[in-house]
Amino acid sequence: MLLTVLAFLVTIGVLVVIHEYGHYRAAVACDVKVLRFSVGFGQVIWSRMRGETEFVVSALPLGGYVKMLDEREGAVAPAERARAFNRKTLWQRAFIVAAGPCANLLLAVLLYAGVNWAGVDELRPWLGQPKSTSLAEQAGLRAGDEVLAVARVPAGAASGHEREWERIRSISDLQWQFTQAALDGVDLELDVVAGRADEASPAVQGHRILRLRTSSIPAAEVDSRLLDRLGLNGPYAEPLIAMVPAEGPAAQAGLREGDRVLQLNGRIPVDASQLRQWIRESQDHGQAKPVDLLIERGTQRLNVTVTPVIKTILGEQMARIEAGIGAQPAIVKVQYGPIEGVTRAVRKTWDVSAMSLGMLGKMLIGQASLKNLSGPLTIADYAGRTAELGWVHYLGFLALVSVSLGVLNLLPLPVLDGGHLMYYLFEGLTGRPISPMWLERLQRGGVAVMLLMMSLAIYNDLARLLASH
Repeated sequence: MLLTVLAFLVTIGVLVVIHEYGHYRAAVACDVKVLRFSVGFGQVIWSRMRGETEFVVSALPLGGYVKMLDEREGAVAPAERARAFNRKTLWQRAFIVAAGPCANLLLAVLLYAGVNWAGVDELRPWLGQPKSTSLAEQAGLRAGDEVLAVARVPAGAASGHEREWERIRSISDLQWQFTQAALDGVDLELDVVAGRADEASPAVQGHRILRLRTSSIPAAEVDSRLLDRLGLNGPYAEPLIAMVPAEGPAAQAGLREGDRVLQLNGRIPVDASQLRQWIRESQDHGQAKPVDLLIERGTQRLNVTVTPVIKTILGEQMARIEAGIGAQPAIVKVQYGPIEGVTRAVRKTWDVSAMSLGMLGKMLIGQASLKNLSGPLTIADYAGRTAELGWVHYLGFLALVSVSLGVLNLLPLPVLDGGHLMYYLFEGLTGRPISPMWLERLQRGGVAVMLLMMSLAIYNDLARLLASH
C-alpha cells in the first residue's frame, strides 16, 4: 500500500512538474514574467523565491499551474506591460500554451527510449491453447504456437498478397497489435511457427500464415478483456503443479509442487490453460465432481484423485483444486540499440497518442466503451504494480501516463490547453479575440464536461477495483 501511494505521488509529481515546466520555459523564452510556479492547488505548504518567480508546493497534488503577469487578472505597472502574457503576439501565446503538453510528449519519448535501451523482461509470444470455437481457434492457433510477425489486412481482402510485416517480440507487442487492429476494423495475418515454450525441445514444424479476424470485434468491446474475447488464454505454460497450499484439495490428495499432469479423466492437456479450464468445468449444477489425474513425479507415474471445491469468482462459480497450475512462462529480454531505441520511442509515443485520440473519438460517438476511461485510482493501482516489477516497468508506465496527459491537455475543451489553442485559432481566423461573454460560457461548459469525465473515470476505477476483489 505504501509503495502504491509513493509511486502514485511520484507519477503525478513528475508529470505535473514537466508539464508546467514546459509552460514556464516557453514563457521565459518569450519574455513573459512568471509570478508563480505551483505544483498542486490550494494551501501553500512550501515556497521559495528564485529571481522574480515564486516556486511553491501546494496541499492538493492533483495538478499544478504557472501564473504569469496578465492585465486581465490585475493591474500591471506601465514599465512591465510589455512582459504581460496578454500583450504577446498570437504565436507567442500559442507557443506558451502548447509547450506544456509538448513537454509531456517529449518526456514520453525520453522514457520510452530509456526503457528500450535498458531492456525489459517480457513474456515471449508463445500462446496457450485457445478457447473452443473462439476466433483464435478458428484462425488455426494451437498451444505452443509462437507468433513471429503480424501484418494488417483489410477485413475483406484476400490472403497471399504482399504484406508489411511487423516483428513481434513479446506478448505485449502482440496485444498492442490486436488492440489497434480491432479499433481500426482490420484483420491480422500472423506468421506463426509451431513448437513448445522450451528451448531444449523446440519441435519446430515450420511457418504458417494464419488469418485472425480482429475486424469482427466491435470497437465498443475493445478493453482490457480483448485477449479473452479473441479466445486467447495467455502465454503457453507446461501443465505442472506450481505450488500446493496446505489444507487445500490438492494437498489433501497428495499433489506436490513440480508434478506434471499427463492426463485428467483420460484426456491429455496440451498446456496449463487447458488443464485449468477442465478443472473449472468439473462440476455439475454447482456440485464439484472428483477428477482423476495421471501425474509424473520424477521417474514415477502416479494416479491421484482430487475433489475440487466450488468458488465464486467475479460472479461465476468455478471448481478449484486450490493449487497453482502452470510452469513459469517463457521470458525474453526486449532491448534495442541507441538509434533504434530512439526511433521506436518516437513511434511508440505517436502510436499511443493516435490510439488515445481515436479511442476518445470513438467513445464520444458511442463506438467504444466508456469503461476505457480511467481515473486516479487506476493510475495509482498500476503505479504500484509496475513499481513492484522494477524501475524499467515503472518508467514504461510513466511514459504511458505522460502521453495520456499530453493528449488530454490538447483536447479542445475550454479549461484545457487545447481550449486556449482553440481560442487562438478563432482569433487568428477572425482577427479578434473571443468575447468575454462567450469566454465565460465556454469556461463553464468546459468545467461541466471535465467534472462529468472525472466522475465517470472514478466510477470506472471503483468498478474495476471491486471486480478484482
